[in-house]
Amino acid sequence: DTVMTQSPLSLSITAEQPASISCRTSQSLLHSNGNTYLHWVVHKPGQSPQSLIYKVSNQNTGVPDRFSGSGSGTDFTLRIRRVEAEDAGVYYCLQTTESPPTVVQP
Repeated sequence: DTVMTQSPLSLSITAEQPASISCRTSQSLLHSNGNTYLHWVVHKPGQSPQSLIYKVSNQNTGVPDRFSGSGSGTDFTLRIRRVEAEDAGVYYCLQTTESPPTVVQP
């Protein structure tokens, strides 16, 4: 199975400051079809998990522009340009290139 490693495990950010989370995988997530199936999800208190970014850098509908994703191969980053209070939650990277799908273990 593909092992996901995320850092940092905890962030305390002042509002309006930038934040970034890194995700490293034990093997390349580049699929033979040319796509890279690395996604970012946030779980906010009292809500269902929400998909933020799919296939490395594509924003889901309704996700604020301050969220962006980048990376390739085994190294990926989620960036928040200016953090807002409503961004508080648990963020996960998830891969669906390899079977079975795997998510970072909190």
